[in-house]
Amino acid sequence: MGELANCPMCGELFLKGMLTVCRSCYEKEEEQFETVYKFIRKKKNRTATIDEVAEATGVKIALIQKWVKERRIHRADFPNLTYSCERCDEQIQEGKLCDSCKNELYQDLQASEEQTIADKIKEEKKSDIYYNVTKDRTWRS
Repeated sequence: MGELANCPMCGELFLKGMLTVCRSCYEKEEEQFETVYKFIRKKKNRTATIDEVAEATGVKIALIQKWVKERRIHRADFPNLTYSCERCDEQIQEGKLCDSCKNELYQDLQASEEQTIADKIKEEKKSDIYYNVTKDRTWRS
């Protein structure tokens, strides 16, 4: 079952579930989606950027980016419709991070993992030392 929430667009109270906005805002979004889709479906507009689509249709850029992220607008059909990487703001067509940010995070994780392994080996070597007390009470290692 959904949870009670305020609509991020109008502030109205609604039951959040499949929809992330209230019913009336959802219907307005759908009307705007149809406007955008009719525009980009025309052959001459298929290579339009998000800025050009927003300017021509009057729909906010953030809303168009939301549809691209949700894959309601397919990148294969409209290659210039992109959104920003969440880390560096480079324009991407899928996911949350661009390839360079993914690679950088992967390398950081690898380095961290290698350091953790090195620390464990170092700790294990310390624990390998045993001390023994002889009969004459002297220490030997």
